[in-house]
This record gives sequence, structure tokens and C-alpha cells, in this order.
Amino acid sequence: MSSTESRRTALDALHRSLGATMTDFAGWDMPLRYGSERDEHNAVRTKAGLFDLSHMGEITVTGPQAAELLNFALVGNIASVGVGRARYTMICQSDGGILDDLIVYRLAETEAASSRYLVVANASNAQVVLDALTERAAGFDAEVRDDRDAYALIAVQGPQAPGILASLTDADLDGLKYYAGLPGTVAGVPALIARTGYTGEDGFELFVAPSDAEALWQALTKAGEPAGLVPCGLSCRDTLRLEAGMPLYGHELSRELTPFDAGLGRVVKFEKEGDFVGREALAEAATRAAENPPRVLVGLVAEGRRVPRAGYAVVAGGEVIGEVTSGAPSPTLGKPIAMAYVDPAHATPGTAGVGVDIRGSHEPYEVVALPFYKRQK
Repeated sequence: MSSTESRRTALDALHRSLGATMTDFAGWDMPLRYGSERDEHNAVRTKAGLFDLSHMGEITVTGPQAAELLNFALVGNIASVGVGRARYTMICQSDGGILDDLIVYRLAETEAASSRYLVVANASNAQVVLDALTERAAGFDAEVRDDRDAYALIAVQGPQAPGILASLTDADLDGLKYYAGLPGTVAGVPALIARTGYTGEDGFELFVAPSDAEALWQALTKAGEPAGLVPCGLSCRDTLRLEAGMPLYGHELSRELTPFDAGLGRVVKFEKEGDFVGREALAEAATRAAENPPRVLVGLVAEGRRVPRAGYAVVAGGEVIGEVTSGAPSPTLGKPIAMAYVDPAHATPGTAGVGVDIRGSHEPYEVVALPFYKRQK
């Protein structure tokens, strides 16, 4: 494969047979949409949607000192994660800048290794995370393995997701908490069943062998048909996560920002044992944030119809007070929305006089608390 050619998931032929509009995303050929983005978005909010997320980067960390390695390499306390549970965390540079946000699963232990973890990185950062973990593993009795080719990842998300999945597995879904994962069989296919997602809805992410992906997708499609499940592309995944106020690397998170700049300082666990990469810089960032609060990530809801995009300036009283990080029409709210970092003085929900500079025109926006949408439990 040439370096310019996009990678294809195990479901590539199936997406094309369904008439998907394909796009290059982080070096992968991925479905952007199958039909209407709005219909796909609304299906996830009200019924269920099926996603191919096989572009995500899976890295397995095993060995007697796997937990110690991850505690050193990441900002969270991974040693305290119980078997079968997952944790949202970040990997930072020594200067505190965010390299990526991650989900780490602690898997059932095997005879060969005393601890086993699955680190899931964003597609655009998978190689960076792999390289950093490999480098940071020096001196630890642990192995870092690139397992990107070992997994396909299929997500079923939405209020009908539990019922659809329950019809295909005898795994205890009722006992499976949010941010937990258990090994099981779905439609005869061995899978790691995780209750995680990036849509703001209840749902599951299923890690399976690439050779099993198509059979599982077809089984889920058939089981979900009566419940209104539809295949969904990356486009609606973006509007769903935006409504749910979930950060996206390269937009709300970057190497230029520390977790404290991003309002996510809670993921940094200074109380854990031992040193970790970025500890000193992050302690300084925490102090700085307490003394001189950084810009705050807020929600903006348009009063008009014009859609703000990443990089647009947020203005008030003729001054630039912030910058849009993500923006799109919200199918749920029926208005354009955005996430933006703004000066603390303008971050309070309801703050008047805030606008977005859209090609020279200052369009009025209402400042709101994130998320824009929260599901009823």
C-alpha cells in the first residue's frame, strides 16, 4: 500500500454496497453518511444507529508492570481501575500539552500476563500514542503491542441499543455499567462488549476480529430493523458528540493546551504514586489556572441561521474574546451551535452581547452551559 493510499476497514465493501459517501479521515477511507445526516443523527437520538469505528487505534499493554507503566505514561490513575472497567484519561507531553485523549480498559487477566490493558487512541493520533507508550515503557516489565490490525470496532448507539444487543447475546448487559467492558459472544462472534460511546446516548462498542466484522454488522442490522436502527457515518457522529459537549482532538484538545486549559484538569491525578510524564508542568498549569483562569469552553447557540466553524473569532464589544473550536447545525435543537473557548468574563450562561465573526458579520449568539443535550435516564 502506498503512503498516500487510504486504509480500508474490514467493512469497506459493505459500506460501498450500502451506497455510503466515503471520505478520507486520518488516513482511513470511512463512511461519511449513507443518506441524510439529519436522519442518521435523529435515529441515534430516538432509536438506534450502527457505526464502523475500526479506524480507532487499539494498543495492548501487558505484563507484571503494565499498571505502573500506564501510571507513568498517562495522567490518570490507571492502577486503580478494576478488572472489567474503563477510564477516560489523557497522554501528555513533558510540557503538559495534550497528545491525545484515551479510553483505557482493564481486561481480564491471563496466565501469560499478570495485567492486561487495552488503550484506545484516536485514529489521527494512534501512531503518536503507540510511539510515546513504547518509548515510555523503557525500564518497565511490560510490553506495548500495536493491535490496530487485530480489531474491528462496531458501535450500536441509541435508546434502543440495549434491546437490540440483548437479542444477540446472553452477556449480562443489565449488570454492565457505563465505562465497563466484558468479554462475551454477540451473534456467535467473540467480542469485548464495552458500554461506551461518543454520542451522548446509551450504547455499546464491540471489539471483534476483523474477519468477524461483516457477520456481526449484518446480524445487528437484522436484529435492529424492527427498532428502527440505521447505519450511521462520521458526519452525524460529529453532530451527536457536539450536542453532548464531548471534546474532539484537534478541535477542543491539542498539544498547545494542557488538560487544565481545556477544563479537564480533573483527569490529572497528582495523588497517585510515583512520577508521571508532565507532572511538574501540569502542577504549574494547575496553579496558573487557579490564579489566572484560562479561557473557558462554553456552548454557543445561534439566534440566526448562520453556522459557525472552527477558527471563527468570538467577539463582544468590538473585541475578540475567544475562538470557536467546533460548530454545526444541531438537528436536536434546530439551530446552529458551537463550542468555543472564551474569556472567563464572558463565560457565564446568559452573558449578553456575544457574537461570532462570520466572514466579517458579527452574528449574535447565546452563551449556554455544556452539554447542549443530555439524555433522560
